[in-house]
Amino acid sequence: MPEVIPHWLTKQADIAPDQIAIEHINGKTITFSKLKTNSQQFAKKLANYGVGKGTHVGVLSTNNASMVIAIHALSYIGAVSVLLNTRLTKEELTYQINDAEMMVVLTCDSLEKEVMVMDLPVPVKTFSEISHLPEMETDLQTEIILDDVFTIIYTSGTTGFPKGVIHTYGNHWWSAMGSALNIGLDSNDKWLAALPIFHVSGLSIFIKSVIYGMPVYLMEKFDQQVVQDAIMERGVTMVSVVTVMLKRLVDLLGNNTYPDTFRCMLLGGGPAPRPLLEKAKAKHIPVFQSYGMTETSSQIVTLSPLNALNKIGSAGKPLFPAQLKIDHTKEDSVGEIFVKGPMVTRGYFNKKEATNSAFQNGWLATGDLGYLDHEGFLYVVDRRKDLIISGGENIYPSEVESVLSGIEQVSEVGVVGKADETWGQVPVAFVVAIDQTISESDVIKYSNNYLAKYKVPKQVFFVDKLPRNASNKLVRGELAKWIQNN
Repeated sequence: MPEVIPHWLTKQADIAPDQIAIEHINGKTITFSKLKTNSQQFAKKLANYGVGKGTHVGVLSTNNASMVIAIHALSYIGAVSVLLNTRLTKEELTYQINDAEMMVVLTCDSLEKEVMVMDLPVPVKTFSEISHLPEMETDLQTEIILDDVFTIIYTSGTTGFPKGVIHTYGNHWWSAMGSALNIGLDSNDKWLAALPIFHVSGLSIFIKSVIYGMPVYLMEKFDQQVVQDAIMERGVTMVSVVTVMLKRLVDLLGNNTYPDTFRCMLLGGGPAPRPLLEKAKAKHIPVFQSYGMTETSSQIVTLSPLNALNKIGSAGKPLFPAQLKIDHTKEDSVGEIFVKGPMVTRGYFNKKEATNSAFQNGWLATGDLGYLDHEGFLYVVDRRKDLIISGGENIYPSEVESVLSGIEQVSEVGVVGKADETWGQVPVAFVVAIDQTISESDVIKYSNNYLAKYKVPKQVFFVDKLPRNASNKLVRGELAKWIQNN
């Protein structure tokens, strides 16, 4: 028998109807009771449009309450939300729409003009258009079957075409449970959401919200000044960030400190430079490094509050009830990270071969490299695809980036491999400088003091900004293209 629980939004609305579910920057709020009512009404209007149980519906939107309502509405129907990245081109969207077998794409009003001119292969309806439809009487889901598919989110497609990662309700449920058992719950918690909801890291905050009964401070996009104000003045206790966001917040904080009520800066998106983590520690910012991916329904490894300060650089230990192991292909302790647990996807939509190749006896091969210390703490080194092999030696870009970020005149840095006739590959750095007087020789001289000779960048390019995706993660594939143009 499959596991069944009451619909989580209905349950939370019954337990705490007047508790705030969503808080906006302008001070407007939505309670769990109102969120349930709005979501159920929207569900009946979607049903009138023809959306039914099992229908795949694209959701293409910036962060806003209407997007959250639409996702909950689709769950009341038993339809599947396919979350779409707002930065995708017409060709990329068309591929995902066809691949995921979508019936319709829902979008926010602000993107209507931009999306309509794309002439996508299925109808596109704004949230407002659906809201003006009459409600159709239909039986809404009162329970959630944990094995049922809830969402599909596409991988970035850095190797070949992107794949649709299937998430069940159970995947999201156990992700929320694992997070709560690690970070804990507090009656005063309020989580700030600035990461895109179309990414699993952003979506997971709103799943936690209805399961925990926790308000979310919703931002359309990241703004360090607004985030700092929310922490200082609006009672925000937790924020999810990636490295570039953390850096901007650390710089903005200056000599000030966050209030004692702020208890978690959840850092994801890949290895963070050690100098940045040291700065955050000096300012008493409670940074909890984490490791996760779309396939793991957000974080699957996270530092605990007990170890946040004495294990700087580590992503922590697997959340309860996840498992982790390192595949040591050489005597070196670094190897591919494998994970297992109820928050891990069952596979990729309509990609049986890709699913089979990704799993080994129930363990997911992540494609990431890392190692465990003697106490079992995970240190993520890099993506396997980003590894630079120079003269037979392994060079991890994140290590070089971490060292170069220690230069005072450097704001951001990205490192990739460049083809070389002698060594196969050599490292090259792209630097965003604060002080324009810094030169290539300055960077290389600094590197020589901290890195083995083969790890020192052979070229340094100064750029105005680095290529980043919607989650502000560095896109090294774009840097590789930039090399060809220099």
